[in-house]
Amino acid sequence: MKETQFIEQNKTKWQVFESTLAQETVDPEKLRDIFLQVTDDLSYARTFYPNRSVRVYLNGLSKKVFNRTHHHKKTQASRLLSFWTEELPRIVYDSQKAFRLSLFVFIGSMLIGAFSSAMDPEFVRTILGDAYVNMTLDNIADGDPMRVYKDSKEMGMSVGITLNNLMVAFLTFLLGIVYLIGSIGILISNGVMVGSFQYFFYEQGFLLESFLTIWMHGTLEISAIIIAGAAGITMGRGLVFPGTYSRAKAFQLSAKRGLKIMIGITPIFILAGFIEGFVTRHTDIPNGIRALFILTCLAFVIGYFVIYPMYLNMKGFKQGEKSYTLQPDNMHQFVYYQIKTSGQLFNDSFLFFARHFGKMAFLFLIFSALFVLFNGFVMNVVLKEIFVFADWPFDKVKEIPQFFYNVNEKWFYPFNVGLFSLITLVVYFIFERNSRETTKESIGGKNVLSLLAKIIGIVFIIALCIALFAINNFLAILAIPMTLPFLLIWAYATFKGKVNFFQAFGKTWKMYFENFSVNIGLSFALFLIFVFFYSFNQFILFWFVVDMLAWNLTLEQADLDILVNMLLIFFGHFNVVLGYTLFAIGAAFSYYSFSEEIDAVSLLEKIDEISFDNQIRGIAKEV
Repeated sequence: MKETQFIEQNKTKWQVFESTLAQETVDPEKLRDIFLQVTDDLSYARTFYPNRSVRVYLNGLSKKVFNRTHHHKKTQASRLLSFWTEELPRIVYDSQKAFRLSLFVFIGSMLIGAFSSAMDPEFVRTILGDAYVNMTLDNIADGDPMRVYKDSKEMGMSVGITLNNLMVAFLTFLLGIVYLIGSIGILISNGVMVGSFQYFFYEQGFLLESFLTIWMHGTLEISAIIIAGAAGITMGRGLVFPGTYSRAKAFQLSAKRGLKIMIGITPIFILAGFIEGFVTRHTDIPNGIRALFILTCLAFVIGYFVIYPMYLNMKGFKQGEKSYTLQPDNMHQFVYYQIKTSGQLFNDSFLFFARHFGKMAFLFLIFSALFVLFNGFVMNVVLKEIFVFADWPFDKVKEIPQFFYNVNEKWFYPFNVGLFSLITLVVYFIFERNSRETTKESIGGKNVLSLLAKIIGIVFIIALCIALFAINNFLAILAIPMTLPFLLIWAYATFKGKVNFFQAFGKTWKMYFENFSVNIGLSFALFLIFVFFYSFNQFILFWFVVDMLAWNLTLEQADLDILVNMLLIFFGHFNVVLGYTLFAIGAAFSYYSFSEEIDAVSLLEKIDEISFDNQIRGIAKEV
C-alpha cells in the first residue's frame, strides 16, 4: 500500500483520536482502545514507511495517548461533583414514575391515618402505642406538648435519630426486592403513622404548634423516606417489569439506580437528624421563622429532586446514564487489571461469589458447625446465656458482635481470629488461582519464610477486623462498611503483592483514599445485601425450618429450645461468614482495579508486547 493510500484510509480515524484527546475527560477504556489502534498503525508505518513523516506523526500521537493514559486521573472532587450535579439528577429524572408512585402512596396513607383516627379515637393508640400517647398527654397537661424533643442531649439524640432513620430508609429500599410490595408496605406504614400523629395533635388543639415543631426536621426526613421508597420501587421494577432483559439482568441495572438514589439521600438524613437534635427542641423560636425554615427545606427538596432534573433534561444532560455491557452469567469473563466503577466491582464480586459458592459453602458449613460444637461441647458454655437473638428483623443486625467476642469467655476472640484468618486464606487462594489464569501472575514471595511472613501479616489484619466486628455498639456496626474494605484490601495486597506487610499498608492507603467514592459505593452495596439476607433469611427462612423440625421431631420442650438455639447460632454464624466472604472477594477485585489505575499494569503489558522483532504480514519490522 502506498503511503498516500495509507494516510487517506486512516486520517479520519486519527482526527477523531486527536479530538478525543483534546477533551478534558476521557474514559480510560477508550484511551486504551485508542492506544492499541495507534500503536498498530505505528508498527505498520515503521515497517513500510520508516523514513516518512507519517511515522513521525504516529509516533507523536502514540506518545500523547500514552502520556494521557499514564498521567490523567479524574480527581475525587470531580467524581463527587459529577455525581451530585449530573448522575443523580439523571437517575431521578428517569425514575420519576417511581417518585410519583411513592409520593402518592405516602400522601394517601397519611389521609387514611388521619381519617381512621377521626373515625376511631382508639386508632391512634394502635398505631403509636399506649406509652407514647400517655406520655404526650402528660406533656400537654404540663403545658409543654413538644417536651419529647427536649428530654435527651443534643448530640446523643441527633446521632440516635440519624441512625434510626437511615435504617428505616435502607429497610424501605431493600424491601423493594420483594416485587415492590415491601417498599410500598413501609411507605403505607409510615404514612398512616404520620397522619395519625398529626390528627392526634389536631384533636388536642395543638395542630399548628405540632406542625411548626415536627416539620422543621420532618420536611427533610419524610421527603427522604419517600425518596427511599422511590429507590426501592426503582429497584423492584427490574424484577416486575424486566423488559427485553432477563429478570436477573434487569434487576442488576435497576438495583444500581436505586442504590445510587439511596447514596444521594444519605446526607439529607444526617442533616435532618442534626436539625431534630439541635433545632427542633427550641419551640420558643418565633412561628414566622419556623415556617420560613420549613418552606426553605421544602424548596430545597422540590428544587433538587423535581425542578433541577427537569431543567437538566430540557437543557440536555452532559452525559447519558452509564451503561454496562451485560453478558450471560456463564459466559462472563473476569478482567482483573481493569479500571472499574463500584457497580462493575459489585457485579464481578457477586458473580464470582455465585460461581464458587458450592466449594466455599461446603467448607464454611463445616466451620460454622465447628463454631457451634466448640462453644457448646468443648468449652461447655450455656449457649442461650451468651447468644441472644432478636425477634424483629430490624434489630437483628445488632446481633453481629456476639459472634466475635464475649467478655466472660476470653478464648472467644483468639478463636475467631484463627477461624476467620483461615477463611480469608481459603477465599484468597481460590481467588488467586482463578486470577492467575488471566494475569499469569503468582503470589509474590515463593520461599517458606516469605509465605510465613505473609500469613502472620494477614492474621494481624484479621485480628483488627475481628476487633471491629466485636465492638458491641450500633454506631460501630455502621462503621464496618467504612473500615472493612481498607483492612481486606490490605490483607490481599499482603497476600498477593511482591511487597511486605508494611509496604502493602502504604500501597493500600493510596489505593483506598484515591478511590474513596468507589470503595464506599461498593462497600455499602455489599453491606446492604448482607444486612438484608442476614436479617430476613434468618427471620423468615429459619423459622420455617424450625417449624418443619418441630412437626417431625418428638422432643421435649427443653430439648427443642436447645436445638433451636444451636440452629440459630449455626445459621447466624454461617450468614456472617458468607457476608464476610463477599467483602473479601470485593476487596480482591478492588485491589486489581486500583492497581491498574495507579500502576497501569495492563497498559504496560500491552506496551511490552510492541517489540521491534514483531512481524507484520510476514515482514520483519525495521529498527
